[in-house]
Amino acid sequence: MQKQMRHPPIAFGQTALTPARHKPITLQMAARWYSWIFWLWLVGILPPAGLSAAEVFRVATYNLENYLHAPIGTRPAKSPEGRAKIRESLRAIKADVVALQEVGGTNVLMELRASLKAEGLDYPFWELVHGWDTNIQVAVLSRFPITARRPHTNDSFLLFGRRFRVSRGFAEVDIKVNDRYSFTLLTTHLKSRRPVPEADEAEMREQEALLLREKIDARLSANPNANLIVLGDVNNTQDSKSTRTVIGRGKHALVDTRPAERNGDDQPNPNPRYDPRHITWTYYYGKEDTYQRIDYILLSRGAAREWNKAEGHVLALSNWGMGSDHRPIVAAFFSEDR
Repeated sequence: MQKQMRHPPIAFGQTALTPARHKPITLQMAARWYSWIFWLWLVGILPPAGLSAAEVFRVATYNLENYLHAPIGTRPAKSPEGRAKIRESLRAIKADVVALQEVGGTNVLMELRASLKAEGLDYPFWELVHGWDTNIQVAVLSRFPITARRPHTNDSFLLFGRRFRVSRGFAEVDIKVNDRYSFTLLTTHLKSRRPVPEADEAEMREQEALLLREKIDARLSANPNANLIVLGDVNNTQDSKSTRTVIGRGKHALVDTRPAERNGDDQPNPNPRYDPRHITWTYYYGKEDTYQRIDYILLSRGAAREWNKAEGHVLALSNWGMGSDHRPIVAAFFSEDR
């Protein structure tokens, strides 16, 4: 006769399962539940024991495409409908920390923060970094305290004997999630692929990528286990020279999170040399009528240990293009060193 246990809770970490009083469970049922919960933890759907679901935090990046209150040169002002769609997108991803590109100044960022707060999404901590381009900047919004700021506003490089400055600068901040976990966020917006008369745009972007890589290497040389998240609009595809420069090689190489749409795709690529055929594009280039992945969330080895792969995604939202020519991407992390 099979033994039965009546009504005891079954605990796994902080997850407790208590069966209905009229349905006693058997030892076989308990074993199946334990196996199922263990599998959920293994693939990253459940946090590890001792860590509640509320302690999984999310980091995102989003190019807002000329988030301006008034037109500047060839850059148009963002319409009220466009601003509303951007807020809808940010509410949908519910990121705890979000890096932004193409923000038109401090007043514009404050308007966005206030509008989001009125709609239930509060970011009390923020950073905005000016570069050589005074029209658009990079910024960071955070629910968590920013404990250190290292803005990079005046980086420059020589190209064929001519001095150029990094157009949008780099925002580097330390963020404290809780007493057990902190990380460094480094965000960028590299030179676009729009031709300019001063120099070749690809060579300018590669030089900016080299300067960004210097900052990554400096951080990881000082602490190889640092929790470092590098994210933003790098303005080229994965196999381009500038993107490969940012990702790096060897012991300081970054991990590409490669978020994808949550559309049910779960199969590997038939060719094992390539990533799965998931929908990962982040940018629509109207001139070529192409969709490409040019926005990235990259991780140091230290940060990759806390990466919750199951929660990352590219936001697929109807009429997304009303807000920007980019789509936001998200990565999630457990808020305790592993």
